[in-house]
Amino acid sequence: MTPTGQAPLVTVIMPIRNEESFIERSLGAVLAQNYPGHRMQVLVADGMSDDRTREIVARLAAGYPDTEVEVVDNPGRIVPTGFNAALDHAKGDVVVRVDGHTIIEPDYVTECVAALTETGADNVGGRMDAVADAPMGQAIALATSSPFGVGNSAFHYASGQRWVDSVYMGAWPREVFDRVGRFDPEMVRNQDDEFNYRLGASGGRILLTDRIRSRYYNRPSLKKLFSQYRQYGYWKVRVLQKHPGQMSARQFAPPALVAALAGGAVLAPFIRPVRVLWAGVVVLYAGANLAASVIVARKHGTKHLSRLPVVFGALHIGYGAGFLAGLVRFRTRWRG
Repeated sequence: MTPTGQAPLVTVIMPIRNEESFIERSLGAVLAQNYPGHRMQVLVADGMSDDRTREIVARLAAGYPDTEVEVVDNPGRIVPTGFNAALDHAKGDVVVRVDGHTIIEPDYVTECVAALTETGADNVGGRMDAVADAPMGQAIALATSSPFGVGNSAFHYASGQRWVDSVYMGAWPREVFDRVGRFDPEMVRNQDDEFNYRLGASGGRILLTDRIRSRYYNRPSLKKLFSQYRQYGYWKVRVLQKHPGQMSARQFAPPALVAALAGGAVLAPFIRPVRVLWAGVVVLYAGANLAASVIVARKHGTKHLSRLPVVFGALHIGYGAGFLAGLVRFRTRWRG
């Protein structure tokens, strides 16, 4: 509560673009919060959508006259530029990020404010519960919610409450951005990783709690999943160059795998020791992939078993290939 006994004023920022098929659900969930509507400001940072997104936003906003809803232009068309543009219009003592393909639970904002107040954290977030409708999308949701798929990114699967290095989306006291700075506008992807590293390096604390709940509708196809994780790997190189201490060993595993598979495939026909090592890498990865797929399928349904190995492969190879491409693309950016 503020000194006047009122709930803190909260600004919800939604960086989106061309979300006419989903904005009614995601923005609708924001507007339907059990938090007092007159203590919420909702800023839709729109990346110059050329579909019906803005029309739908206006229609939804008209049904909630107590809540201030504003569309903020985002000519940069990516998340960090949209988030930063919205910050210029933010009135709240607390800033909450909500993504366009996420449906937050009715008490999401209430729990974010409570977690910040009770713990003194500088950033709080909940689990990223991936969901999908079609069978392939469901297999993707399971793979991206398992340690084999995403490593030690606890917000994908952890329960309870713990201090972590990063969370999904995030909620912050407004002053954090005055102290740490804003999202890096260069980071097309991984902007949350880069920001949270700066936050932690400045002494800030990040809390993950399963009291904060939302559902994320993940990519529905292998092609889109591969592209998503290829971009994650590609832009992770810039995070590495800016903040070497942010990286962990598991983030180098996918590019090492891809390099070994590609290099071995080229040299194996000509060098017998390389052929033996390459075959060993293939067998070890295939075995680990299959074992992880069986474990996940036993827990969530054997109908997914045939898809999971391919999904895990798309995750790892997409990220690894993107990372290697980033090393080439940003090879001159190691200084400064």
